[in-house]
Amino acid sequence: MSTPPDAAAADGEITRGDVARGAGLAGLARLSALVEALAQPIYTWLFGLAGYGVYAGLWGAVNLLSNIVDLSMTSALQRIVPAEDDEERIHGVVKAALLMAMAAAVLIALLISWQADAVAAIFPEEGLGEDLPRKIAIFIWALPLWTFIEVATSAARARRAFGPEIRIRLFWEQIARVVFAIGVFLIGLRSLGLVVAHLCSLALTATLCVALLGRYYSLRRLVRASLPRPQIRALLWTGLALLPAAVSRRLLIDAPPFVLNLTTGPAAAGLFEIARKISTVPLAVRQAFQYVMAPLASAQAGIDRARIAPLYHFASRVSTALVVPLAGLLIFAGTDILSLYRHEARAALPLLYILVTARGIEAIVGPATPIVEMTGHRILPLVNSLVGVLVWALVALLLVPRHGALGMAVAVAVATVVIAYAATLELQLSDRLSPFDRKLFQGLAAALAGDGLMATAEYWLDGPVRFGLVTCLWAGTSWLALRFGLTRPDRQALGKLSRKLRLV
Repeated sequence: MSTPPDAAAADGEITRGDVARGAGLAGLARLSALVEALAQPIYTWLFGLAGYGVYAGLWGAVNLLSNIVDLSMTSALQRIVPAEDDEERIHGVVKAALLMAMAAAVLIALLISWQADAVAAIFPEEGLGEDLPRKIAIFIWALPLWTFIEVATSAARARRAFGPEIRIRLFWEQIARVVFAIGVFLIGLRSLGLVVAHLCSLALTATLCVALLGRYYSLRRLVRASLPRPQIRALLWTGLALLPAAVSRRLLIDAPPFVLNLTTGPAAAGLFEIARKISTVPLAVRQAFQYVMAPLASAQAGIDRARIAPLYHFASRVSTALVVPLAGLLIFAGTDILSLYRHEARAALPLLYILVTARGIEAIVGPATPIVEMTGHRILPLVNSLVGVLVWALVALLLVPRHGALGMAVAVAVATVVIAYAATLELQLSDRLSPFDRKLFQGLAAALAGDGLMATAEYWLDGPVRFGLVTCLWAGTSWLALRFGLTRPDRQALGKLSRKLRLV
């Protein structure tokens, strides 16, 4: 395959091929979201919708706490490590990130485990079970485990190493969790089953992350490395600057099931989490480009800021061509997908429509948010996220008391779109970067036409025939969107995949 001229790799220059390879590997890692969505029916059948809702609320709270206590070291490493060329200082920075994040996580876990009864008292008495304090005391130890996993995998990504997360995130974290869940159910752990299974899978994953660190860093040097004050100061200030934005974004993911547990009950939290998990399948495509574009944009900004534009266009066009048809599949095959769950889970269908539609709209503008973060606009991510959280809080306050989980889905969907398009507008104003061009609109038109055919099939057909036809239409639509929504250099950058799919 000949390398297109505009993608020719000069010394240190990032090409579309780099983005495609990295996104492909990161996308495979993000297949954990698909495995997690497929595991949901198992969890609800084994432990019930309410039991799953309580677990979802606790995991959301731990995840949100982790994003606070890590001081945004995960994002700071993406900015600091690629820009540093001294290995001793790099190891010192990674060591400092691990120490700062883990110290806070362990202290908070100790405190909450000690005061589990007081923490459980903030929840309503009905529906959450008498053993909630014990669940809290045990499950809070997911906090240091998850914090370590996040910082360790982020350190690997900062080396532009996106593939190793595949086995860790996909197999050891998600598939092992399903195995542990079935195992604890069989030995009779009903109420605590998901809590114990989750902790076991995180402990296994954290152990493997030590080996991951050893692959891209010297473990001996990490232990012995000095902590260089200028770099540590830069790391801390970068993390603190990015922290409010990171926490604000996580609020839209982790806070809703927790809030629904407090207000509407665990069943509503379970319904929302079912719809949200399914909607993360198209999000995995966008996150693949976000994970890749963060360190690549940081590195490219230091060489030639203008070269970010073709990378951004490429990522946006591929994201649109893949996510919009996938959103159509999940919406118009939603009834068949939810038939895998317990009967009461069918009530999640309207929530699924809303959340997946928002993910499709969000995907059109590509990885605008990480580009804004990694190219020196430190205040803008915070502004975007705070606006999004305010929109979410306002809409939720208006709709959740009356409509429960449905109102929460609307609130999250509106806030998600607001954050993504705010970043897009800022890139247009600050760097004259826009994802929109003729090719993107061609791909979008092909994708929407295919979605229209899926809607027709969903309306007129039923059962396995409907699901089979919608799936075939999704595959054909995705091919057409890639073929007409990407330029020839874009398609060539996809490498072997492009040739196998006959896109070139």
